Amino acid sequence: MNKPKFKWTTSDTINILMIALGSAIYAFSVDMVSIPNKLADGGLSGFTLIIRHFWGVNPGLSTFIINIPLIFLGFKYMGKRAMIYTVWGTLCLSFFLSMWTLQSIIDQVPLHHDPFLATVTAGCLSGLGLGLVFHFNGTTGGSDIAARVLQEKYGITPSKGLLALDFLALACSLSYLDFFHVGYTMVSCFILSKVMALVTEGGTRAKGVFIISQNYRNIAKLIDLRLERGFTYINAEGGYSNEPRHMIYLVLSPREIPELKKIVKQEDPHAFIIFFDVNEALGEGFSYKTKSPSLFIRK
Repeated sequence: MNKPKFKWTTSDTINILMIALGSAIYAFSVDMVSIPNKLADGGLSGFTLIIRHFWGVNPGLSTFIINIPLIFLGFKYMGKRAMIYTVWGTLCLSFFLSMWTLQSIIDQVPLHHDPFLATVTAGCLSGLGLGLVFHFNGTTGGSDIAARVLQEKYGITPSKGLLALDFLALACSLSYLDFFHVGYTMVSCFILSKVMALVTEGGTRAKGVFIISQNYRNIAKLIDLRLERGFTYINAEGGYSNEPRHMIYLVLSPREIPELKKIVKQEDPHAFIIFFDVNEALGEGFSYKTKSPSLFIRK
């Protein structure tokens, strides 16, 4: 079977523009917040800051040079579109890391008097920038490619690979920073991960619910009347009794959970309820607005 031909789309154009924007924000955070306030960084950026300290090489240049062999290595493990985005993200990051150091409008963000404020600012800006890059299917090369290679060759999951590379970079940063600043960097990396996850996954958080009860139809009717949420019946079987059961499945906003608990307790105090996180709910049938009558799935 022939492989589908690579075709550039409007979506690709939007992606590369947003990858550039995310790279600019991340580079601003490194140049204008992390470096002036003597904060390290994880992954490849952490190593470029070490190189800058000992040899005075601009992080934009060292980022580009280190990424060259990694990009060639990544061609073996990543698809064509992914590699185009990676090369673009690498070039954008290298460019903006160099550009922000050359501009004369802002010498540095004036946070040097407050290391904790600098830590929070660096984490938020870096998380926003990298979150935009990842949300639009891009990477900035470096650790992302290395993590992919470790996964393919040694079966190490990307999250573990990235975590190991971050810790290695932070450990090496102790060669020129004290524990005080490396400790603040760890806090910054934690904030970065949370902000990046929020941007990448989207801000629409929801809760998924499974309800197992003999009075499932009455509970479902009250969900309809009080919460105006759509729901689905799922046929199940008791693991111990082997008796047929019915489950109600629905997705709702966190603020509706107390009302749902009241409904279930009112109809069946012994009902079994499972709540779980839904990072993002999309498509017909869910929004923070109430449903339209046609969105029910019933029997």
